Amino acid sequence: MQSLLSKISNPKDLRKLEKNDLQQVVNELRDFIIESVSINGGHFGASLGVVELTVALHYVFNTPKDLLVWDVGHQAYGHKILTGRRKRFNTNRKLKGISGFPKRSESEYDTFGVGHSSTSIGAALGMAIASKLNRKNKQHIAVIGDGAMGGGMAFEALNHAGIENSNILIILNDNCMSIDPNVGALKDYLLKISTSNIYNNAKNEVWDLLSSFSQFGNSAKKIVKRVEKSIKSTLLNDSNFFESLNFRYFGPVDGHNIERLVETLNKLKKIKGPKILHCLTVKGKGYELAEKDQTKWHAPGIFNKDSGKVIKQNPNNSLKKYQEIFGETIVELARKNKKIVGITPAMPSGSSLKIMMEKMPSRAFDVGIAEQHAVTFSAGLATQGMIPFCNIYSTFLQRAYDQIIHDVALQKLPVIFCIDRAGLVGPDGHTHQGAFDIAYLRCIPNIIISAPMNEIDLRNLMFTAQSQNKYPFAIRYPRGNSVGLNTPKTFKKIPIGKGIELKKGKKIACISIGHVGNQVSDIVKKIEKENVHIGHYNLIFIKPLDESLLKEIIQSYEYIITIEDGCIMGGAGTAILEFASLQEKKRTIIRLGIPDKFIPHGTQKEQKEISGIDNQTIEKTIRKLL
Repeated sequence: MQSLLSKISNPKDLRKLEKNDLQQVVNELRDFIIESVSINGGHFGASLGVVELTVALHYVFNTPKDLLVWDVGHQAYGHKILTGRRKRFNTNRKLKGISGFPKRSESEYDTFGVGHSSTSIGAALGMAIASKLNRKNKQHIAVIGDGAMGGGMAFEALNHAGIENSNILIILNDNCMSIDPNVGALKDYLLKISTSNIYNNAKNEVWDLLSSFSQFGNSAKKIVKRVEKSIKSTLLNDSNFFESLNFRYFGPVDGHNIERLVETLNKLKKIKGPKILHCLTVKGKGYELAEKDQTKWHAPGIFNKDSGKVIKQNPNNSLKKYQEIFGETIVELARKNKKIVGITPAMPSGSSLKIMMEKMPSRAFDVGIAEQHAVTFSAGLATQGMIPFCNIYSTFLQRAYDQIIHDVALQKLPVIFCIDRAGLVGPDGHTHQGAFDIAYLRCIPNIIISAPMNEIDLRNLMFTAQSQNKYPFAIRYPRGNSVGLNTPKTFKKIPIGKGIELKKGKKIACISIGHVGNQVSDIVKKIEKENVHIGHYNLIFIKPLDESLLKEIIQSYEYIITIEDGCIMGGAGTAILEFASLQEKKRTIIRLGIPDKFIPHGTQKEQKEISGIDNQTIEKTIRKLL
């Protein structure tokens, strides 16, 4: 059989095919994704689950004129392959290659840059209103998963869209739950009736006719709508949530029936106003192992597609990840302190809070994709004497900034923020970099900010945080492996606001913040072999600063180099620079950190080189001052 996918350079080529050819395209596209991800890694299950939907959307709608918005972007691999990036797909998530998420600068088919969830409806609504104001006849489609639909932004956008009467179609990709009861053959019948041209044309004609009667006017439409709603409520036992927001609701429909999807979408694009199509899919569809274990196969890395065996990048690396250290430590602390609870917004596996959820299910909470709620929920727990460990990735904590300020810091509630994936994160790229947390937290009163250099520091900082009940306490740690130290069974309280002198030196002092300090230690040891002694200090706390230690450093050294895996603008180095500017002795202070730009996708090693916090750059900076 001749390949069809190889002939598709863009959706125009797809639309030249006959409808009965689409199943072959679906099969080839699914095989292509499996083959590519197994070799190169990346997000897997989500894209497999929407292959049919992706093909149907580009077949029915006139993209890129019609605007298609993907939520989160985990599921957009098929979209990228069909829109001119098939030959470059082997560069996915690699430095100077294509992004793992839709990116406006990459393709005209990527209408909105994503990476964080629950943004698609708001973006598509903005596009729809703009088209209306510009008198452009376009379709606007937002594809959102049931998980992302739980995010607050999605509901805010739905509430707004319902009053605008804009031409927007929301496709709810439901691979987990059903909103309305599954009523068997009835649901298919209702879908067929509600999308038929006869039904909708007749309804519009009746509405126009009723409006023309001065006796009734527009009130007649309200009467008809109430009757329709009453009938649906009787049939479905409950009024549909979306229709209460003035959306026309259609579905559920089988998301893996390509012919039915095409038929349904062709009908829906002729219906004006806000609409929702409820599409049922299976995450990981077409790859049995991914269908059975959706968490593992969300982003499995490189694997053997035939056996399903995941291939470890560093098979000899037995080092625990920082997230694992967190997961084990919170359980250890919680056994001794009954007030401790754990909270995560939809990342129990990624954060390793799942360990606590398994061992102490009543004290660990996954609140879904709802970072704002996670923070305020933690604040509520703290008001009643509980000790909440709120575990959120650095890039997602940005979404709860107001809640950190207003609900936590302002009230001096002792919420403990365990900020995972702080610093550079690798292939997920610019949308997921944990670059900004030090800068955006440092300006907030009443908050303690810390960064462990190793796993022992992380354990002791967690112990210290739960031992005080006066202030919010932030602990930031990176994605990836810990150092590999033997951790003591006992905990040690770390004096808040106190750093450590790791090595005394002459002329030049390096002040490191967090895990990057291990790189600095290696460099200092290397240079020491040349009988050159460089001072090295582990700051530990960015707020409050160890002012006495900093005064000592300023007095003792001519040059000070600060090294951090956060943004230079407003970061820890800036805090030290601000403090030094108030001292009598003026010293040269050089700041190394993430520069004032968004760092692209690539390996963490490559991103460090781009940012100038790799070993070579740090060493070069030191040697210039010798």
